[in-house]
Amino acid sequence: MNLRALQDIVAIRDPVERARVISRMLTEQQGLVTELARLRREAIAEAGASGLRQDEIARRLGVSPGRVSQMKSASGKAASETGGGGGDRPAVVVQRALPTEPSVRGSASLFLTEAERQGIRPDRRMLYVGPERAADHVASALRVDPDTEVLARRKLMLADDVPVRIATSYFRLELFGGTAIAAPDFVRPSLQAGIEALGHRFGHAEEHLTARPPTEAEAETLALAPGEWVVQVLRASYSADDTPIHTLETICAASRHIFPIGQVAGADEF
Repeated sequence: MNLRALQDIVAIRDPVERARVISRMLTEQQGLVTELARLRREAIAEAGASGLRQDEIARRLGVSPGRVSQMKSASGKAASETGGGGGDRPAVVVQRALPTEPSVRGSASLFLTEAERQGIRPDRRMLYVGPERAADHVASALRVDPDTEVLARRKLMLADDVPVRIATSYFRLELFGGTAIAAPDFVRPSLQAGIEALGHRFGHAEEHLTARPPTEAEAETLALAPGEWVVQVLRASYSADDTPIHTLETICAASRHIFPIGQVAGADEF
């Protein structure tokens, strides 16, 4: 869409007609975005097949290796089937309890356990494991300087084949680099067990929710429709000696989630 087309839309005097034209344009543009994303995935795959490493592709694109991984994994098929192309939104809603029941958080996968309890068929895909520069909010939670390299483990969660959330675990490299936590696969039997095996004991955690528009990468990976928001849940966990151990950032497609919030037993008031 060029500037002249935007000016023509703004000039439409009937507000309902203006909204109708904008809706049509959003649908058309999203179709173009989906096709461009598919072509980009093919180009990145072709570059990889030619022998270029992911970090080299990232350097030449001017993005992080994690972003390249997201570009490769985002599914144009999912966008067309789940409403990311501007149609009906996905008919799937999953729960994300706050705070999470300890037995669920300590299971092999919080998401798999919660989804199965809700009668939803869950799946998860590892998108990226490796070093990544910490954004300000992650750096603050891990108590490192902004842009410090940290270890990132990024997963895509699906419910009935619909992408519903992106979950990224962040760790301080000086504590977890070179350990089993840095291995490029799911940690068995669970991430919690892997952390405890390294001698860390849980002390306390803080969780913060933020509703906001998605980034380009988030919208693409979650196959979001134009105008759809996400809910960011940031959980910072500290050891018994107050060392920042694990920061979990979960990006949830807002229209595909509800967040049951429980009170501490015996502390409720009307």
